[in-house]
Amino acid sequence: MATTVLQLQSLTKTFGTRLLLDGATVSITEGQKIGLIGANGSGKTTLLRMILGQERPDSGAITIYPHTRLGYLEQQETFPPGESVIDYLVRVSGRESWECAKMASVFELKNDKLEMPFLALSGGYQMRVRLSGLLVKDPNLLLLDEPTNYLDLQTILLLEEALRQYRGALLLVSHDREFLKNVCTHTLELEHRKLSLYPGDIESYFEHKAVKLEEVRRHNKKIQAQQRHLKDFVDRFRAKASKATQAQSKLKQLEKLKTIEIAHSLRTVRIHIPCNEQRNAVALDCRDLSVGYAEGKPILEHVEFELNRGEHLAVLGENGQGKSTLLKTLAGELPVLDGRFKWGHNLRVAYYAQHVPQMLPQEGTAGAYLSFIAPSALPEDLLRMASNFLFTQDDLDKPISVLSGGEKARLCLASICLGRYDVLLLDEPTNHLDFDTVEALGEALSEFPGTVIFVSHSRTFASQIATNILEIKDGRAVRYPYPYDIYVYELKTHEKVELDDDAALVEGVLPDFRTKAEVYQEQQKQKRAQERLEQEVDKLTKEKNRILKFYVENPSIIDIEKAKRLKDLDAELISREAAWFELQDKIDSLGQELKTAKEE
Repeated sequence: MATTVLQLQSLTKTFGTRLLLDGATVSITEGQKIGLIGANGSGKTTLLRMILGQERPDSGAITIYPHTRLGYLEQQETFPPGESVIDYLVRVSGRESWECAKMASVFELKNDKLEMPFLALSGGYQMRVRLSGLLVKDPNLLLLDEPTNYLDLQTILLLEEALRQYRGALLLVSHDREFLKNVCTHTLELEHRKLSLYPGDIESYFEHKAVKLEEVRRHNKKIQAQQRHLKDFVDRFRAKASKATQAQSKLKQLEKLKTIEIAHSLRTVRIHIPCNEQRNAVALDCRDLSVGYAEGKPILEHVEFELNRGEHLAVLGENGQGKSTLLKTLAGELPVLDGRFKWGHNLRVAYYAQHVPQMLPQEGTAGAYLSFIAPSALPEDLLRMASNFLFTQDDLDKPISVLSGGEKARLCLASICLGRYDVLLLDEPTNHLDFDTVEALGEALSEFPGTVIFVSHSRTFASQIATNILEIKDGRAVRYPYPYDIYVYELKTHEKVELDDDAALVEGVLPDFRTKAEVYQEQQKQKRAQERLEQEVDKLTKEKNRILKFYVENPSIIDIEKAKRLKDLDAELISREAAWFELQDKIDSLGQELKTAKEE
C-alpha cells in the first residue's frame, strides 16, 4: 500500500471577502504526479503557500508526515559572489559533488559550466542550476508553482524529462497543457472551493468531466419528463373523488423526484481581437539591425528579415539570447544600436511585455484603467472585452492593488485588445493565465488578421499561432524554414536539418527530416487513437460484465432489453477490437519506417 506523504482535511480559507476553500480535502501518496488546475484566482497558489506554512488555513488540518521530504523552489535565494555552479549545488543540497554533477548533467550542465560563477550564467541557465539543486536533494514530495514561466523551450523539455524520471510525489501548478499531459499521472482540480482528485492525466480528466456532465443532463431530462407526467396526472384528477387517493400518491412521488444540481463549469473565455482592415504590404523591414543596451556590446547583430502584414512570427531560442531585447527595440523601448528597422505605413503597434502586469498603477480600479487606456471605447464594448477576460462588473470595481497576478495579466491583455492595433508584440502573454484564457487567446490570435510577433514557450499556444519562426541563437536571428512542431521535434531529438540546396524550399518540397517528423507525428496520433479505443473497450466490457452478473444473480428473469443490449455489446466489442489491431499494424509499420529513416 502506498504511503501517504501529505493530507489536507476540511480546509477552509478566505481571502478578503472571497471564500477560496470550503471543506477541501485530499490525500497525496508516494509516486503520484498530480497536476493542480483551476481558474485564475481560485486559490491554487494560496493552497501551496498553506502547505509550505507561509499562510494558515482558517480551519481544517494540513498533515506533512515525518517521513515526507518536502522540496520546492525558494522565491528568493542568496548567491555569494564568485560561487561556482558546483559549489552552489553542494551547498544547497548537502550532497557530494559527483551526485550534484550527475543531476546537473540532466539539464545539460557539464564540464566548464559547472566551474562557472553562478551569477555569470544567463537567467535560463541559472534556473537549470536551481532545478538541479532542488532535485538532487531527493525530495519525496515536490511542489512546483508555474515552473515553466519564463523558461525557454529547451529547459522546459529538459525539466519535463527530469520530472518524468522523478520517482517521488509531485504537486504541479501549470497553465501549460502539454507539460501537464506529459508529466502528470493524476489531475487535482480546485473548483467551486472544493478539491477533486482524478486518477488520470489532464486530457482524460476533461473527457471524464464531459461524460459526467452529459450523464447528469440526461438524468435531469428524464426526471423533468417524469415530473411533468406526474404533475399532469395530479392536476387532472386531484378534484375527482375516485382518483383523489392516486393523485395524492402521485403528488408524494413528485415531491421525491429531484434533479441533480449541475455545478456549472467555470466560464468559458471567448475572445475577439478587433483589427483595422489589412492590405497586402510589408509590415516590418529590418536591415543589419543590432540590438542591446547602450552600455554594453550588442546582444543581437546583423538582424535582417522582412515580415508581411498578417504574418504571425514566433521568436524562439534559449533565455538570455535576446528575444525580449529584440521585442523591446521593435516597440521603441530601447534605442537601435546599429542598422535600422521600419514599420509599414500607418501601422498601430501594441506591446505586451513580461513586466507590464507589475507596472500597472496601484491606484484606481480595473474598470477605470480600461477606460483610461481606451477613452473612445463605448461602455458596452469595454464591458464585453472585460467579460472576455473573465472580469465581471464587480471585478472592474476592484482596486488594481488587490488583483492577482493572473488578473493583472488579463487586464493588460484586455486593454491591448481594446485598441484596434495592426501589430501585436507579445512577450510571454500566457504566463499566469488559466487554460480557458490561454486557449481562447491562442484561437483569437490565430484568427487575428493583423501582424503578430510573439515570444512564448507554451507549445500548445505557439503551435496554434505561429505561421513563421525566427530563431535567436549565438547572437544571430535566422528565419527557421519548417513549422513549429518540427522545431520542437528537433530540440527533443537533437537532430539537425541539413539542406542539400535551397531549391527544395522554393519548390515546397521539404527534406527527409520533414518526412521523419511527419511519420513520428502520425505514429503518435495513431497511438492516441488506440488509447481511446482501449478506453472504449474497457467501458463496454464493464457494461457487459454488469449484464452477465445480473443474469447470474437472476437466472429466472427474462429481460429482452438486456438480451438485446448484450448482443449489441458483443458486436461493438468485436468491431473495436478489430479496429485496435488495425491501428497496431499501422503503428508497427510507422515504427519500422522511422527505424529505417534513422539508419539511413
